[in-house]
Amino acid sequence: MKLTRAVDDRTEDLYKQGKIPGVIFSQRGHEAIAVGASYALEPEDVLAPMHRDLGAYLLRGMTPGTIFAQAMARIGGPSRGRDTNTHGLGDLSLGIIGYISHLPQSMPVTLGAAFSFKYRGEARVALTFTGDGASSEGAFSESLNLAAVLNLPAVFILENNRYAYSTPTHHQYATRNLVQRAEAFGMPGYTVDGNNVLDVWQVTAEAVDRARSGGGPSLIEAHTMRMRGHAIHDPANYVPKQLLEEWETLDPIKITTDTLRNQGVLDHTTEADIALKVKTEVDAGLKWADSSPLPNPDTLTAGIYA
Repeated sequence: MKLTRAVDDRTEDLYKQGKIPGVIFSQRGHEAIAVGASYALEPEDVLAPMHRDLGAYLLRGMTPGTIFAQAMARIGGPSRGRDTNTHGLGDLSLGIIGYISHLPQSMPVTLGAAFSFKYRGEARVALTFTGDGASSEGAFSESLNLAAVLNLPAVFILENNRYAYSTPTHHQYATRNLVQRAEAFGMPGYTVDGNNVLDVWQVTAEAVDRARSGGGPSLIEAHTMRMRGHAIHDPANYVPKQLLEEWETLDPIKITTDTLRNQGVLDHTTEADIALKVKTEVDAGLKWADSSPLPNPDTLTAGIYA
């Protein structure tokens, strides 16, 4: 989670320095969901993260250098300079299905992966993330319905961060909890504190084990707060200051740090070691990305099939 925060902060610095030509999306507040859920998977499983799941990319083996290169439009990024953010930040060799900009369009793709696992008799699971706003889209309901009907090994993580761009949740839906939609489609639904990484891991691990053993899909609603605007250009003036102040006290990294300290697992020496390792990895990644060249314009149409 600290590596996620560090990469996120450094990316923001690069944007302000004019080294990132596109937009970036802050991960602040979402670290525990991405990391906790991804830890529940096995290497042979696949996942489809979205734009606030940087920790999932890192956990699966994508390096900070690759992420910086992507943001800086260098050929060292997965899209080789054809995109400048998490759109296109996929790597099937790491079991990462590239993020599809329009939510929840990663859900049908994940559904297809889960269907292939069941069709081939493989004990593998497909997991994806989506948002509260996306739950109002047709593809959300269609994906849950088909996953339940076919009893597919899929896990859907709904990150409820209170806002779909600038639309608050009370303007999005009338139901009390989005997880209630799981029952409507005939699958288990779980609610979890999205700022507690251990809780996220435990609930997701149960859903993953259930899916792997033939028990079918699950929907998990993880509650958190988006601590920045939709993207770097959005000051989020529509979010009440008091709401942000309340959620700032529930910062997922602070919660985890306090928990580990109280349990005697984390001391000042260990914290210093972690901080040094994170800084070293981020610095080395940025140096590598900065040395990665920009793409040759002559290759613009490479990989385009239609």
